[in-house]
Amino acid sequence: MEPATMAWTAGLVGAGLVYWFVWVMGAAEVKGKRAVDLKMGSITRDKVQDKYTQYWSFFRRPKETATTQASADKVPAFVDTFYNLVTDIYEWGWGQSFHFSPSLPGRSHRDATRVHEERVADLLAARPGHRVLDVGCGVGGPMRAIAAHSGAHVVGITINEYQVNRARAHNRKARLDAQCEVVCGNFMAMPFDDASFDGAYSIEATCHAPRLQDVYAEVYRVLKPGRLYVSYEWVTTPLFRADDPAHVEAIHGIERGDALPGLRRQDEIASIAQEVGFEVVQELDLALPPSLPWWTRLKMGRLAYWRNSLVVRVLTLLRIAPKGVVEVHEMLYETAQHLTLGGETGIFSPMHMVVLRKPADADADAEAEESSK
Repeated sequence: MEPATMAWTAGLVGAGLVYWFVWVMGAAEVKGKRAVDLKMGSITRDKVQDKYTQYWSFFRRPKETATTQASADKVPAFVDTFYNLVTDIYEWGWGQSFHFSPSLPGRSHRDATRVHEERVADLLAARPGHRVLDVGCGVGGPMRAIAAHSGAHVVGITINEYQVNRARAHNRKARLDAQCEVVCGNFMAMPFDDASFDGAYSIEATCHAPRLQDVYAEVYRVLKPGRLYVSYEWVTTPLFRADDPAHVEAIHGIERGDALPGLRRQDEIASIAQEVGFEVVQELDLALPPSLPWWTRLKMGRLAYWRNSLVVRVLTLLRIAPKGVVEVHEMLYETAQHLTLGGETGIFSPMHMVVLRKPADADADAEAEESSK
């Protein structure tokens, strides 16, 4: 073959690969985002690199992130920045549900995700006529699954305005916009009336709060007496050893790469819930056997990593994606390695489930206490 012909052939093959990776290759999930549509939330293109640098500077030392009130007060803003940076990448790779679930034999990740979400609706006994709160709803994947499964009206709250708009768009496409409502706000100070929900849940969301008490107290306030709250919590397990450098680095890596002001211990959750007034109905780590590993989804081979890295680099080079996407992608890949190690060693669980009840006489007791003052 002549050199000119070889060059043309190589050029065509190269162009074809770029076209396939960038414009054709979509998300791992059917309804996710295409690589070519990657943005950085509501951050303007020229500010992405700066925002990433600010985020990384704040969270790179997890133990110091929320040790003072001044730094704790900054956490919501940096969590908002985090989700501006990662939301589209998450949708590209994972679809509309940003959480883990136990693997199911012979079932896809999508199926396992849906089962994990529907479990919440069943525990709440949600049904038509109920108003259910999604605490930290993201782009609304769980919200839509729970609304469709139960028939309940679901109200989601997320601190990130870009996610609000994404969730509303997905709700319309799914024809669930009349059943699913999305509000932009901080789940530690929610804009809802007291005793206005028939049930509430959070799926791997409250880990972003500097103090879990603040979130639980707000959920307690907006729940009707006698109603349930289900939460899947990120925790370190009793297998974690603070004197093991590998354990410490894995947990710190999870905290740094997921905008966490410090992971809580598994044995703290129930006592925190009781501290704000909840009754603990059930507590169970859904990551433990007989559940199958949740972290298999993160075991990206080097070829897959190279492919995705190539995509984001090409997008950046072509100015389709803003400068900074490569760094965010690298951060998430590294975080996935820490999460995988946390799962394989058993020192971390992203699905420690607690089922909590607001006492049936809670409001009456509160009124009696107030009148006695």
